[in-house]
Amino acid sequence: MSKLSRIAIAMLCVFLPLTTQAQDIDVSQKLNGFDDYMAKVLKDWNGPGIGVGIVVGDKLVFAKGYGYRDYGNKLPFTPGTVCPIASNTKLFTAVSAGMLVEEGKLTWDKPVRESVQSIRFYNDQLNNSVTLRDMLSHRTGITRHDTIWYKSDFTRKELFDRLKYLEPQEPMRTAFLYNNLMFAAVGYMIELQSGKTWEQFVRDRILNPLDMQSTSYSIADMVKQPEHGVGFTERRDSFDLYKIPYYEDISGVAPCGAIVSNINDMSHWLIALMNDGQYQGKQVLPSDVLKQTLQPAIGLPNTTAEQRGWWESLNSAYGMGRSTSVYRGHLITRHGGDLPGFHTQVSFLPKEHIGVLVFVIGNHTAPLYNLITYNVYERLLGMDQTPWIQRELNIRLKDKQAGTEARKKAGEGRVPNTHPSHALADYVGDYENPAYGVMKIALKDNQLQFDFHKIKMPMAHFHYDRFDTPDDEEDGKWSVNFRTNPQGDVEAALMSLDEAEAVFTRKPETLDLKLLSQLAGSYESPNGEKVQVKYQENSGLALVPPGSLPLPLNHLKGLRFRIPQFSDVIFEFVMENGQVKALKQTDPSGEISFPRK
Repeated sequence: MSKLSRIAIAMLCVFLPLTTQAQDIDVSQKLNGFDDYMAKVLKDWNGPGIGVGIVVGDKLVFAKGYGYRDYGNKLPFTPGTVCPIASNTKLFTAVSAGMLVEEGKLTWDKPVRESVQSIRFYNDQLNNSVTLRDMLSHRTGITRHDTIWYKSDFTRKELFDRLKYLEPQEPMRTAFLYNNLMFAAVGYMIELQSGKTWEQFVRDRILNPLDMQSTSYSIADMVKQPEHGVGFTERRDSFDLYKIPYYEDISGVAPCGAIVSNINDMSHWLIALMNDGQYQGKQVLPSDVLKQTLQPAIGLPNTTAEQRGWWESLNSAYGMGRSTSVYRGHLITRHGGDLPGFHTQVSFLPKEHIGVLVFVIGNHTAPLYNLITYNVYERLLGMDQTPWIQRELNIRLKDKQAGTEARKKAGEGRVPNTHPSHALADYVGDYENPAYGVMKIALKDNQLQFDFHKIKMPMAHFHYDRFDTPDDEEDGKWSVNFRTNPQGDVEAALMSLDEAEAVFTRKPETLDLKLLSQLAGSYESPNGEKVQVKYQENSGLALVPPGSLPLPLNHLKGLRFRIPQFSDVIFEFVMENGQVKALKQTDPSGEISFPRK
C-alpha cells in the first residue's frame, strides 16, 4: 500500500473464496491500484467514509471499507458498518408486491383499485387507470411531493389517504416523475392484502430467508449495533466536515426508504438478484417477479450525454424499483439511495454476473456511488478507466461556489420601507393544506414563529405580507406569503413546496355542534321567499336558495360564513340572547337581512 493510502484511509479488507464461475476474473489482480484510487477519491472529495463490495457469481469476493464510519471518533468503515440504504429499499417493496401478484392478491397491469378498492387518486381517470406497475415505475404523472412526508408524523395510512389530493403534473405514462409516496402506498397495500405490516412481510419473506441478520428498519435499531455509520457532511460555504442528525421520521414512508443494512448483508440480497432469486441453493425470490421488475416501464432521456458529451452511460429505463441502462456496451441494472448523510448504490451486470455495492457517507460525496461503481466495472472488465472522479469533482466545486454566491444575494428583491398589513397577532393561527397538513404560526417576543411538521424557526418580515425564516444549514429557508380576503382578514398562506405553490387555508375556530344545528332553519327574504339553512354532522351547514342545490357554508370566524364560489359574499347569523334572529348577506353592493322564521 502506498504512503498516501496508509495515511488517508482506515480499512478492513475481506477476500472470500471464488466460485468456479468467478475463476474467470482474478479480482485481486484486476483491482491492483484500487486502494490508491480510493485514497485519492477520499482526499479529493473530502469524503468521511466509503464501503465497497463486489459479488461475482454467487459469492461476495471483495468487501472493504475506506475512511471512517464515524469521522469524529476516527472509527473505520468496515463491511459490517450498518447504514440507511434509503431508496434501495424500493426493490424490496416491489419484489414483496410481486409475491402478492403471484398469490393473486394484486396484479401488475390491471387498475389497482380492482384489488384495493380503498385507494383514491385525484380524479376518475387515475382511479380507473393507475396500475401497480405505474406506481412502482414512477409513471403515474404525479410528481414527488416529498414535503408531505418529510419530518412529518403522518402514518402510512394517512399518507395513503392523501394520494387523492395530488394533482397529476403530466399525463399518465408519458414522463418519469419520481414519487416516494407511491412506494409508501404500495407498502400499505401489502399490509391490506397480506394481513402483515410491510416490515413483517419483508422480514418473513426476504430478510430472514436471505440471512440478513444485521438488517433493520430504524435508526433506533441501527445505533444499537456496534458498527453503525455516523452522518458527517461538508458545510455549505466551507470544506469543514460536521456531524449531522440522523433522519428518523421514516416510518410513514418506510417502504420507500427505511431499510438499514451493511455490505455483508446486502451481498446476500445482491446474490439472490443476480441468480434468478436463488440463495444458497434455495429459491427465495420468485424468478418471474425479478424479471418483471427488470422489464423497462418508462424511458429516461440521455441528459448527461446530450448536455455534457459524456456518452458512456446511455438509454436508461426504469422498471419497478430499479433501472437499466447501457454502460459502455454492457447492460447494467441499478438503483441509488439517498437520505441525509448516507448514500448507497446496488448494481450488477446481468450478462457478466458481476455486482457492486457502494455505501457513501456525506451528502457532498453522494455522486461517488455512481463513479466508484463505474470504476470497479471498468477494472474488472479490463477497460480503460473513465475520468469520472475529476469530471464530477469539477461540477461539484462549481455548484458549491454557485450556491455560496447565490446565498449572498438572498433578499435583493426586497422592497424597502414596507410594513405588514396587519398586527403580528393577526397572523397567528393554524393553516392547513389537505395534502401537506398543518403549518402553525405563533408569536413569541414580538416575532412570528414558523412550525411546520418538525421544523421550527423564527420568522422575520421581508416585505408587505411576506415573512421568511433564516436559511438553516439543515432545514433550509422557508418563505411564507400571507393572503387577506376581501373582508381584510388574514385567511391563507402560500409556500413554494416541491414543484409548485401550495396554499394553506387558515383554520377557523371550532364551533359547537349544538350551535351549528341551532343555526339550521328557515329564513325569509325581503320578497317573502324562503331560504333554507340545513345542517348535517358530516358536512356542516349548507344554504339552500329557492329552487337551487345546496351551497356549502364555509366557516370564517365567529358566526360568519361564505360559499365557495365567492370570497366577497359573507353570510352572518345574528343572535340575540342566545336565539338566532336573522341571517345577513353582505357583499360589496350592500347588505340584505333574512329574518328567522
